[in-house]
Amino acid sequence: MPETVFLLAPNALHAFCCRLLEAGGVPTASAALVSDALVAANLRAVDSHGVQLVPYYLKQLEAGNIDPLAEGGIVSESGGCLLYDGRNGLGYRVADICVNHAIRLSREHGLGLVVVRDSNHFGMAAFWALRISAAGAAGIVMCNASPIVPPWQGKEGRLGTNPICMSVPGEPGKGWLLDMATTTVAAGKIYKAAYAGQPAIPPGWAMDSEGRPTTDTQAAFHGLLMPLGGYKGYGLAMMVEILCAVLSGGVMSTEVGGLRILERPMRTSQMFLAIDVARFMPLAEFRSRLARLVETVKSAAPAAGYDEVLVAGDPEWRAEETRLREGIPVPDGVWKALLADAARLGVDPPPASAITSSL
Repeated sequence: MPETVFLLAPNALHAFCCRLLEAGGVPTASAALVSDALVAANLRAVDSHGVQLVPYYLKQLEAGNIDPLAEGGIVSESGGCLLYDGRNGLGYRVADICVNHAIRLSREHGLGLVVVRDSNHFGMAAFWALRISAAGAAGIVMCNASPIVPPWQGKEGRLGTNPICMSVPGEPGKGWLLDMATTTVAAGKIYKAAYAGQPAIPPGWAMDSEGRPTTDTQAAFHGLLMPLGGYKGYGLAMMVEILCAVLSGGVMSTEVGGLRILERPMRTSQMFLAIDVARFMPLAEFRSRLARLVETVKSAAPAAGYDEVLVAGDPEWRAEETRLREGIPVPDGVWKALLADAARLGVDPPPASAITSSL
């Protein structure tokens, strides 16, 4: 029988997440920021980085692994380069501060590079890259993560999903935005399948604990993720680890914690790069050239079985239009977990008028 899916109005889901996070000890402004990013991910159909993360954050907060009041501080600043220590604060609050620094430095120097150590999970990388591109800069964001990915030809976790994201200034819904893990899929997609009670996942996503490819959801949940493109994804993951953790002086590889690890803080490292487009050409000219490139690529005849050629960002912008109109789908498993936390923390759920259900 298909799982029940609840459709929630975005504003109601945002308010609910805010209340849950505030009940977990997060200051109001930071709770709103986290909820902004989570709901933005759901609107873009990046559900692995949406509200399903709230129960994990609450467990981390209750375990004392995140200091919700910490904002971190600058360790050093030289020209367009800045090193930041997150001091175990909320990853979203730390990222918010560091994105602002990257934009500031790019305006002063043409390039703004901020590397961060001792932060925490910051959600969808695209949320931060989009902030940079909205300021008229090309934004590149990277982050290391918990070691649930083996090196090529290995069977023990040594690297994270280590995402790479790039966003550039363009017309809304007509630009280009790449947001990819260096694994075949983000870990959150495995968690989402487990939440939904799906017995199987597609081949090529994960391995069991012995390093054997598996389609069993539970074996994948307790196993390892596959690097994207084999040794190529492995190389990209190492690149991210170097630019984030090695360069920042933060913890590396097996020292990084995770959302499912309650024994120690996550202590992840991140990198934010802002490139001031106006140093190269007027912003309007850049947008025009970008649009021409996108149209040239999309003008290619579609292959058999496809109706059109897409570019990075197209599916997410289309999903956002639909979900803003129809509501955000929340699977029954995720919804029950959120309601359980709400009951435990004495938080009111969204009003019935904001919720519909469908199969």
